[in-house]
Amino acid sequence: MRTITLEEHFATPRFLEGPGSEIKERALRSGGPAAKLIDRLCDVGENRMAEMDAAGISVQVLSLTSPGTEQLDISEATIFARDTNDFLADAVKRSPTRFAGLATLPTAHPDEAAAELERMTRRHGFKGAVINGHHQGRYLDDRFFWPILECAESLNSPIYIHPTFPPKAVIEASYGGFSPVVTAMLASAGWGWHIETAIHVIRMILGGVFDQYPQLQIVIGHLGETLPFMMQRLDVIPMAMTKLGRPISSYLRENVHYTFSGFNFMPTFLDLLLQVGVERIMFSADYPYASMKEARAFLEQIPVSAADKERIAHGNAEQLFGL
Repeated sequence: MRTITLEEHFATPRFLEGPGSEIKERALRSGGPAAKLIDRLCDVGENRMAEMDAAGISVQVLSLTSPGTEQLDISEATIFARDTNDFLADAVKRSPTRFAGLATLPTAHPDEAAAELERMTRRHGFKGAVINGHHQGRYLDDRFFWPILECAESLNSPIYIHPTFPPKAVIEASYGGFSPVVTAMLASAGWGWHIETAIHVIRMILGGVFDQYPQLQIVIGHLGETLPFMMQRLDVIPMAMTKLGRPISSYLRENVHYTFSGFNFMPTFLDLLLQVGVERIMFSADYPYASMKEARAFLEQIPVSAADKERIAHGNAEQLFGL
């Protein structure tokens, strides 16, 4: 069975010396297996493909690891975005049957971000973009960013919204008061990343993004970042109040797609399946932060028909991203 994974990360050495330095420092402090994370992030060649082969992964759609460029100012974000995209374009060119790319964007400069998305899509065949959450506390519902969304819709390029840390004030108010290590984990992988992404999507809906750009498609990971569980509850906000063209749940079913990305949890998958249907669900592993082998084994276990498993494994991604 062909398999395409969609939330798979890489980094450049330059990025790990700059915006991603904390990732490198944390991995080196941890030592042992964690220290191999840096090698895996920077490898977009034979070693990565050998791991893919061992796990039964046909294609990885690669994106720059969080925190990306979203917290950078204009000049630095523009430099890192172009450098990173060119690095990835070379990797995809060397192995076009195994890798595809999502563009890194300098979201601090929306016009430049739109131009960079167009450059990478038209010149290098990238399949969409990744945006790592808010930009210094501003979300994509802010009309400041809408040139990016307009461009994405016109290019038929999906945007993958990847988690990032909540704004500092939110971390202090909601996740503070514990030991630093507990606060850091609670604000990130333990809870905050996922709630933060869910809030971002809700803000986009309530801000009218999908009424303005009805063909725009976004992708989120981790089996929906808690949103499927709350879908009906969100509809208690009446349309007369939101002034939207549809109920909130309608946007979540028609403008959002969902991937596994390391959430190999059967009850969570079943809830997502019941809420949005098989046509909105796509495979991913969250490599190198999670295991490709474990993701592949979970894919084999999901209780759907053989035809629906093929759609989740590769068919939906092929249709959405033109793979």
